[in-house]
Amino acid sequence: MSIDHVLAVVPVTDFEAAHAWYERFFGRPADNLPMEGQLVEWRVTDSGWVQVTLDSERAGSALLNFAVDNLDQHIGDISGRGLAPGTVETVNKGVQLSAICDPDGNKITFIGNFRIKY
Repeated sequence: MSIDHVLAVVPVTDFEAAHAWYERFFGRPADNLPMEGQLVEWRVTDSGWVQVTLDSERAGSALLNFAVDNLDQHIGDISGRGLAPGTVETVNKGVQLSAICDPDGNKITFIGNFRIKY
């Protein structure tokens, strides 16, 4: 089986508020608006996408993990856009984590020192 793209889905209760929050989070407008008022998409890697969708029943249940090349820079960028990521925690094997939640409680974690194989 060949997979061309991976799409992470983030369910939210207030689509317009979430759309604005994620624009601030990513620091840019969405790449696609496939379903006006219900679904918006950001391309985050060559084949990886984040979809924000109106789904009140599932809102607050998403967990997104982004492995980044420079954790401090990403935290600074997010903070500079008025958002407040959590403090950096060093966990197993030198990996560092910093998390932030969107208005619905969906948790986004930045991972520093990520490796493909540990």
